[in-house]
Amino acid sequence: MKLLPPISDPVFHQQSYSTVNKFFLRFINDERDLPFIYLLIKMSMILPPLALLLYMPFINGWLWWAIVIIFFVATFMFRTPFGLMIHCVSHRQFFKNRNKKLIYYITWFLGPFLGLTPETYFSHHIGMHHVENNMPDDDSSTMFYKRDSLKDFIKYVADFIFTGMAGLIFYLTKNNRKKLARRAFTGEMYFFAICIALCFLNWQATIVVFIFTFFVSRIIMMVGNWTQHSFIDPEHPDDFYRNSITCVNVRYNRIAWNDGYHISHHLKPTLHWTEHPNSFLANLDKYAANKAIVFDGIDFGGVFFNLMRKRYDILASHFVNINGVYKNDDEVIALLKNRTQRFTPGTIPAQHRVLNELQLLS
Repeated sequence: MKLLPPISDPVFHQQSYSTVNKFFLRFINDERDLPFIYLLIKMSMILPPLALLLYMPFINGWLWWAIVIIFFVATFMFRTPFGLMIHCVSHRQFFKNRNKKLIYYITWFLGPFLGLTPETYFSHHIGMHHVENNMPDDDSSTMFYKRDSLKDFIKYVADFIFTGMAGLIFYLTKNNRKKLARRAFTGEMYFFAICIALCFLNWQATIVVFIFTFFVSRIIMMVGNWTQHSFIDPEHPDDFYRNSITCVNVRYNRIAWNDGYHISHHLKPTLHWTEHPNSFLANLDKYAANKAIVFDGIDFGGVFFNLMRKRYDILASHFVNINGVYKNDDEVIALLKNRTQRFTPGTIPAQHRVLNELQLLS
């Protein structure tokens, strides 16, 4: 374990803007989201043209495979920043009201190139995950799995891929969020209808551009959610401080808009991504008092990898001992192991909805 070092994760600094930047700022609500515009421009210039080339009949042989490799490299580069940009704009309206329909370009056009089906992320994340807070009614809850078990993780992914959409629509309908249910169903069916139609044009390109990326995207999202909610206090599973984790001082936070601050995000879902580091520092005493799990210098991928290897010693070496709560690594390891145990229905305390659903859905 270690003491908390200085925080190097990105925050906003007031700046002057070029003429081009001022033009783009006319379209968006918050100047701090200007990097999203440049991400979207780069994606638009790279992914659709590469995908189009793969459908061209005169592109074949080694050239086709070369473009496949370039496309995969591009999706690898864009997947994290774009996926977490979607996360940010799901919680805070990106475009100004007069331009708000531009969001459809992101969700209905660009998203599918990275395997993100339109409307489903928003419906799942805002309509269910934040409302239920990883508790049993959350269809992507990690509670009923042993979170340091690769076998359980594979089962978790399989459950989500094959039954997740049905579970989401059932949940949203049951809880009178029928508009979100319709949006999720429509987006999912649109994606697969397009895939089926494109298979008649070029099935090989469709597998590469859309179907393969769809499965990669779903698996990566499950790795993220699994890791973010791997360490759950058996006595307080609905406590934000005790069922999520925080990862600080990692490159991931620079490319994923401070997504490592997952406790802070659940505490204040609409807090701007640039505000999380300072919010975290301002509430260190609460993190310590609630025995929140904070890692330094290791991101969600590293936490997941070491969990699957049961390398609690490595996780403990990255654990931040805020306010000196723990005496040694052995205490930290015991804490981490205790929080990865599988829940059973009889061991779950009564659920409490601690968030305002109307605020989340507004």
